[in-house]
Amino acid sequence: MKTKHFFIAIVALLLSSISMQAQSSSATKKILVVYFSHSGNTREVANQIKDLTGGDIFEILPVKAYPSDYQACVDQAKKEINAKYKPVLKTRVKNISSYDIIFVGSPCWWSTMAPPVATFLSSYDLSGKTIVPFMTHEGSEMGRTVSDIKKLCPKSTVTEGLAIRGSHVKESKGNVMKWLREKKIVK
Repeated sequence: MKTKHFFIAIVALLLSSISMQAQSSSATKKILVVYFSHSGNTREVANQIKDLTGGDIFEILPVKAYPSDYQACVDQAKKEINAKYKPVLKTRVKNISSYDIIFVGSPCWWSTMAPPVATFLSSYDLSGKTIVPFMTHEGSEMGRTVSDIKKLCPKSTVTEGLAIRGSHVKESKGNVMKWLREKKIVK
Protein backbone atom coordinates (compact mmCIF):
# COMPACT_ATOMS: atom_id res chain seq x y z
CA MET A 1 0.00 0.00 0.00
CA LYS A 2 2.86 2.38 0.82
CA THR A 3 4.37 1.65 -2.62
CA LYS A 4 1.09 2.58 -4.31
CA HIS A 5 0.88 5.91 -2.43
CA PHE A 6 4.54 6.62 -3.19
CA PHE A 7 3.97 5.92 -6.90
CA ILE A 8 0.90 8.19 -6.98
CA ALA A 9 2.86 10.97 -5.27
CA ILE A 10 5.72 10.67 -7.80
CA VAL A 11 3.32 10.79 -10.77
CA ALA A 12 1.55 13.84 -9.32
CA LEU A 13 4.88 15.58 -8.75
CA LEU A 14 6.01 14.88 -12.33
CA LEU A 15 2.75 16.15 -13.82
CA SER A 16 2.90 19.27 -11.67
CA SER A 17 6.49 19.88 -12.77
CA ILE A 18 5.59 19.56 -16.48
CA SER A 19 2.68 21.98 -16.06
CA MET A 20 4.82 24.51 -14.18
CA GLN A 21 7.55 24.32 -16.83
CA ALA A 22 5.04 24.89 -19.62
CA GLN A 23 3.43 27.82 -17.85
CA SER A 24 6.71 29.47 -16.83
CA SER A 25 8.20 29.39 -20.34
CA SER A 26 5.04 30.68 -22.01
CA ALA A 27 4.11 33.17 -19.27
CA THR A 28 5.47 36.13 -21.21
CA LYS A 29 3.49 35.27 -24.35
CA LYS A 30 -0.27 34.85 -24.35
CA ILE A 31 -1.26 31.67 -26.19
CA LEU A 32 -4.49 30.72 -27.95
CA VAL A 33 -5.13 27.26 -29.37
CA VAL A 34 -7.82 27.32 -32.08
CA TYR A 35 -8.96 24.24 -33.93
CA PHE A 36 -11.58 22.69 -36.14
CA SER A 37 -12.20 18.99 -35.62
CA HIS A 38 -14.55 16.76 -37.58
CA SER A 39 -13.79 13.36 -36.04
CA GLY A 40 -12.29 14.43 -32.69
CA ASN A 41 -8.64 13.81 -33.62
CA THR A 42 -7.69 17.47 -33.98
CA ARG A 43 -9.57 18.27 -30.75
CA GLU A 44 -7.41 15.71 -28.94
CA VAL A 45 -4.17 17.32 -30.12
CA ALA A 46 -5.52 20.83 -29.41
CA ASN A 47 -6.26 19.84 -25.83
CA GLN A 48 -2.76 18.37 -25.45
CA ILE A 49 -1.25 21.68 -26.65
CA LYS A 50 -3.53 23.65 -24.31
CA ASP A 51 -2.56 21.46 -21.35
CA LEU A 52 1.17 21.67 -22.10
CA THR A 53 1.26 25.44 -22.75
CA GLY A 54 -1.38 26.70 -20.35
CA GLY A 55 -2.97 28.56 -23.27
CA ASP A 56 -6.63 29.33 -23.89
CA ILE A 57 -8.63 27.19 -26.32
CA PHE A 58 -11.29 27.97 -28.94
CA GLU A 59 -13.15 25.52 -31.17
CA ILE A 60 -13.94 26.70 -34.69
CA LEU A 61 -17.51 25.66 -35.47
CA PRO A 62 -19.23 26.25 -38.80
CA VAL A 63 -22.90 27.25 -38.69
CA LYS A 64 -23.71 24.24 -40.87
CA ALA A 65 -22.00 21.07 -39.64
CA TYR A 66 -20.26 18.75 -42.07
CA PRO A 67 -21.93 15.41 -42.83
CA SER A 68 -21.02 12.57 -40.51
CA ASP A 69 -20.91 10.17 -43.47
CA TYR A 70 -17.26 9.94 -44.53
CA GLN A 71 -17.79 10.05 -48.32
CA ALA A 72 -20.34 12.87 -48.13
CA CYS A 73 -17.90 14.89 -45.98
CA VAL A 74 -14.99 14.22 -48.36
CA ASP A 75 -17.09 15.26 -51.36
CA GLN A 76 -18.29 18.46 -49.68
CA ALA A 77 -14.77 19.38 -48.51
CA LYS A 78 -13.35 18.90 -52.01
CA LYS A 79 -16.01 21.14 -53.55
CA GLU A 80 -15.51 23.84 -50.93
CA ILE A 81 -11.72 23.82 -51.18
CA ASN A 82 -11.78 23.93 -54.99
CA ALA A 83 -14.24 26.85 -54.87
CA LYS A 84 -12.23 28.60 -52.08
CA TYR A 85 -15.48 28.62 -50.14
CA LYS A 86 -15.33 29.93 -46.57
CA PRO A 87 -18.26 28.74 -44.45
CA VAL A 88 -19.87 31.04 -41.90
CA LEU A 89 -18.75 30.36 -38.33
CA LYS A 90 -20.95 30.22 -35.21
CA THR A 91 -18.74 32.25 -32.87
CA ARG A 92 -15.77 34.63 -32.77
CA VAL A 93 -12.81 35.15 -30.48
CA LYS A 94 -13.62 38.42 -28.71
CA ASN A 95 -10.11 39.45 -27.68
CA ILE A 96 -7.87 38.11 -30.45
CA SER A 97 -5.59 41.14 -30.15
CA SER A 98 -4.49 40.02 -26.68
CA TYR A 99 -2.79 36.87 -28.00
CA ASP A 100 0.82 36.65 -29.21
CA ILE A 101 0.97 33.01 -30.32
CA ILE A 102 -1.95 31.31 -32.05
CA PHE A 103 -1.84 27.56 -32.59
CA VAL A 104 -4.13 26.67 -35.50
CA GLY A 105 -5.32 23.07 -35.83
CA SER A 106 -7.19 21.29 -38.59
CA PRO A 107 -7.62 17.93 -40.21
CA CYS A 108 -5.73 17.82 -43.51
CA TRP A 109 -8.41 17.79 -46.21
CA TRP A 110 -7.31 17.65 -49.83
CA SER A 111 -3.74 18.65 -48.85
CA THR A 112 -4.76 21.76 -46.92
CA MET A 113 -6.71 23.00 -43.92
CA ALA A 114 -10.46 22.53 -43.62
CA PRO A 115 -12.51 25.48 -44.98
CA PRO A 116 -13.70 26.62 -41.51
CA VAL A 117 -10.06 27.22 -40.56
CA ALA A 118 -9.55 29.36 -43.67
CA THR A 119 -12.65 31.34 -42.63
CA PHE A 120 -11.21 31.83 -39.14
CA LEU A 121 -7.81 33.00 -40.40
CA SER A 122 -9.31 35.46 -42.88
CA SER A 123 -11.78 36.86 -40.32
CA TYR A 124 -9.20 38.58 -38.12
CA ASP A 125 -6.26 40.94 -38.43
CA LEU A 126 -3.47 38.64 -37.28
CA SER A 127 -0.66 41.05 -38.17
CA GLY A 128 2.35 40.56 -35.91
CA LYS A 129 1.02 37.30 -34.45
CA THR A 130 2.95 34.04 -34.54
CA ILE A 131 0.80 31.31 -36.09
CA VAL A 132 1.78 27.75 -35.29
CA PRO A 133 -0.14 25.19 -37.39
CA PHE A 134 -0.84 21.59 -36.45
CA MET A 135 -2.66 18.97 -38.48
CA THR A 136 -4.14 15.55 -38.09
CA HIS A 137 -4.03 13.33 -41.14
CA GLU A 138 -4.02 9.76 -42.39
CA GLY A 139 -1.07 10.05 -44.75
CA SER A 140 -0.93 13.54 -46.23
CA GLU A 141 0.85 15.17 -43.26
CA MET A 142 0.79 19.01 -43.54
CA GLY A 143 0.07 19.11 -47.28
CA ARG A 144 0.34 22.73 -48.46
CA THR A 145 -1.22 24.13 -45.29
CA VAL A 146 1.73 26.28 -44.21
CA SER A 147 1.92 28.07 -47.57
CA ASP A 148 -1.88 28.48 -47.62
CA ILE A 149 -1.81 30.05 -44.13
CA LYS A 150 0.98 32.40 -45.24
CA LYS A 151 -1.24 33.57 -48.11
CA LEU A 152 -4.16 34.24 -45.74
CA CYS A 153 -1.97 35.88 -43.08
CA PRO A 154 0.86 37.67 -44.92
CA LYS A 155 1.68 39.96 -41.97
CA SER A 156 1.99 37.10 -39.49
CA THR A 157 4.93 34.87 -38.71
CA VAL A 158 3.88 31.35 -39.71
CA THR A 159 6.06 28.56 -38.37
CA GLU A 160 6.49 25.04 -39.65
CA GLY A 161 3.81 22.83 -38.24
CA LEU A 162 3.27 19.51 -36.57
CA ALA A 163 1.48 16.70 -38.38
CA ILE A 164 0.10 13.78 -36.37
CA ARG A 165 -1.53 10.73 -37.86
CA GLY A 166 -5.12 10.70 -36.70
CA SER A 167 -4.95 7.09 -35.59
CA HIS A 168 -2.06 7.99 -33.23
CA VAL A 169 -3.39 11.12 -31.49
CA LYS A 170 -4.08 9.38 -28.17
CA GLU A 171 -0.39 8.50 -27.81
CA SER A 172 1.04 11.73 -29.23
CA LYS A 173 1.55 13.84 -26.09
CA GLY A 174 5.28 13.05 -26.01
CA ASN A 175 5.69 14.13 -29.64
CA VAL A 176 3.68 17.28 -28.97
CA MET A 177 5.90 18.14 -25.97
CA LYS A 178 9.07 17.55 -28.02
CA TRP A 179 7.73 19.82 -30.79
CA LEU A 180 6.79 22.56 -28.29
CA ARG A 181 10.30 22.39 -26.83
CA GLU A 182 11.85 22.61 -30.32
CA LYS A 183 9.71 25.73 -30.93
CA LYS A 184 10.96 27.07 -27.57
CA ILE A 185 7.39 27.49 -26.41
CA VAL A 186 7.91 25.27 -23.37
CA LYS A 187 11.09 24.24 -21.58
